Amino acid sequence: MEFIIGNWYLFAGLLVVLYLLYGGVLTQKLMGISAISVFEAVRLMNQEKAVLIDVCEDNEFKEGHIINSVSMPLSSLVKRLGELDKHKAKPVIISCRTGNRSGRAASILRKSGFESVNILSGGLTAWKKENLPIEK
Repeated sequence: MEFIIGNWYLFAGLLVVLYLLYGGVLTQKLMGISAISVFEAVRLMNQEKAVLIDVCEDNEFKEGHIINSVSMPLSSLVKRLGELDKHKAKPVIISCRTGNRSGRAASILRKSGFESVNILSGGLTAWKKENLPIEK
């Protein structure tokens, strides 16, 4: 205990590092957001009619995206939320190029009342890696 008190700044630093590593994941879990694999996403789309929302910017979306995905750039998501209201009760899958922007979009959707929000782990990059179809 004396060591901890004498080196409190090391433990404070450790807590900060742990939060940076795991804070986002814990926050998402607490909010009810799940990270799903490509194959779970395909299952949700086929069996539960999940809606796939691509939060890439328009130029990225035009370069290639998952078939039947809805383009809703993260930069305009808050302004355009009303366009997605009809999907609130359906499972929603959020995708972007690599999965980095999806977490922010998922948080926005959960706070807006969407019931089942999922993040596609690895985004479009993971989708392409599994040789699944995309459209341009």
